[in-house]
Amino acid sequence: MKEEIFKLIKLQAIDSEIAGFDNAIAKHRTLIADRELAIAEKQESIATYRNKIELLNQKQRETKIEHEDAGARVKDRQNKMMQVQTSREHQALLKEIEENKKILKESEDRILQFIEQIEQLEQEVTSLENLCSSEQQLLDEEIENVDKEVARIEQAKKSVVSQRENEAAELQGPYLKRYTMLLSKRDGLAVVAINGSVCQGCFMSLPPQQVNEVRKADKLNLCPTCQRILYYREPQEALVDEA
Repeated sequence: MKEEIFKLIKLQAIDSEIAGFDNAIAKHRTLIADRELAIAEKQESIATYRNKIELLNQKQRETKIEHEDAGARVKDRQNKMMQVQTSREHQALLKEIEENKKILKESEDRILQFIEQIEQLEQEVTSLENLCSSEQQLLDEEIENVDKEVARIEQAKKSVVSQRENEAAELQGPYLKRYTMLLSKRDGLAVVAINGSVCQGCFMSLPPQQVNEVRKADKLNLCPTCQRILYYREPQEALVDEA
């Protein structure tokens, strides 16, 4: 039994190493994904600003038409002033001229506001486009570096995976089956040491009798709380591992 437990310990160490490879790769991939997301968010903002610019341009065109129409009405009413014969008609034309002059002033102010808003948005677009361009360049370089690093990690992982297959093949079927099940259900940690009387998987205390049984290693001992496979590690071994 001690030999089987030793094999389980060794297999766990190998699987932890493989998990370390996978985590390193995932970390690199996440870095790339985060940078891609940041660029995508900027590009989405650019699209939003462009839509706003198009809407403002449309409003500006409509306001210019309104401004031109009001200007034409002012000229038309001013020309008619020369032809009116009654005071009532004269007052009515004056009122229309004033109303259209007011429209002229308001539409002119709106046009200037549209121009200012469009300029501000175009500046934002230019700034974001420059940022996207520089970030994309950095991202391309980072992707190249990450691909090289991932290839290196994958190569290192291959030899460990091969070793793992050999070690797993030496384990008896029931032990391998239990180990594999625990590895999946316990976040990649199926075999753990006890420190004093504490399981290093769930950090719950074990009964004194079970601690003695773990030290003897003449049968497979499971933590009563997390069900992980337990083994005893000499205190000096723990100190070496921590160092």
